[in-house]
Amino acid sequence: MADFSSSFSVHPAPGTNGNVKSVTDDKGQSLKDLGKREYIRWDAKGVENVPEGEEQDIKAVADQINAIQKAQWNVHRHCYSGTHARTHGIVKGKFVVSDDLPPHLKQGELFSKGGEYPIVARYSTEPGDPGLDDRIPTPRGFAMKLFNVEGDMFDAGKDFPTQDIEFNSTPALDLANPRVTREIIDIRMKYGDDQKEMFKQLEARDDTELQKARFQVRNTHLESTRQYSQVAYRFGDYVIKYCLVPSSETQRKLFEETVRPEDGSDILHRWLQNFHASHDAEYLFQVQLCENLEDQPVEYAGKIWDPEKYPWQTVATVKIPKQESFDYERKTFWEDHMRVDPWHGLKSLQPLGGPNRLRRVVYPASSALRRKMNGRKEINVKTIDEIPN
Repeated sequence: MADFSSSFSVHPAPGTNGNVKSVTDDKGQSLKDLGKREYIRWDAKGVENVPEGEEQDIKAVADQINAIQKAQWNVHRHCYSGTHARTHGIVKGKFVVSDDLPPHLKQGELFSKGGEYPIVARYSTEPGDPGLDDRIPTPRGFAMKLFNVEGDMFDAGKDFPTQDIEFNSTPALDLANPRVTREIIDIRMKYGDDQKEMFKQLEARDDTELQKARFQVRNTHLESTRQYSQVAYRFGDYVIKYCLVPSSETQRKLFEETVRPEDGSDILHRWLQNFHASHDAEYLFQVQLCENLEDQPVEYAGKIWDPEKYPWQTVATVKIPKQESFDYERKTFWEDHMRVDPWHGLKSLQPLGGPNRLRRVVYPASSALRRKMNGRKEINVKTIDEIPN
């Protein structure tokens, strides 16, 4: 679904005693004591259910993504990632975890105590075409790599102390599970150059509204766009989705400006560059805990978890100081050598559900082809100092 609002209810984390006394939502309604709700454990029965045939669907999607990459190579003579191919900017900053979170939010190694972690983050556009015109409304992405993270890591990332976190600007994921992903990518590959026929195909589906929402997103400043995990993750004992909320006054004001036809094909890149050159940026990192698997499915990512019933709670802040956001060396290093993968990180933040099981296969396959076709090596950076300045 599209997000046309810059201000869905934003609820601060409750105090250290776990109580919410004077916090209300945007309708003036008192919130329940968030610290005493019954949150579902990440390993509870029904959280994950692997359907029959999923392995074959995932393999097919990996092949589809590689085919998209090869098609782009034929155009640009350079291989990009199968999605989020267009880089708008890459910045450095820090991820700050508060030391006074209530007990129900002190989860896993990353949030059990206060701390600051250096980050590098990339703004992107979701489709696999690196030359896509910024004036075309489409989902945007944000991905960040945290450094100096310590704890029990998955094998894929155990040799480097980082935590990868990725976002998309729509709260629901149209590629809602591996089977849907396979079907939708097939439609896009066949009819991507014929929007009328593609819409005809989408309108024949039961999830038409979900699939067409990507064409209705608000086309505005990237630094002012709210970003979402879309899919579920383990959060220590519990299950969450997460989001990133622009929180400075300047960022929120800029959300009101939208792209116009006369702005030029690289307007989002220029807007972002101008903003970061003149302003500090700040985002709230918030989590939404799972309480009802029927209402908050993990295996189907096409449904929004209602923010009024299941409030967002702030657990960290992302701070990005003024800087040049479009450094050519940094851009080339990220695109040719780096990748962000949610399976590179802590087991206490384990990716959950079919879309994440798909990523565990598709991301390495996409990266391997990219390195092969570009004659580059993948570099798993261990410190932020390895990122070009």
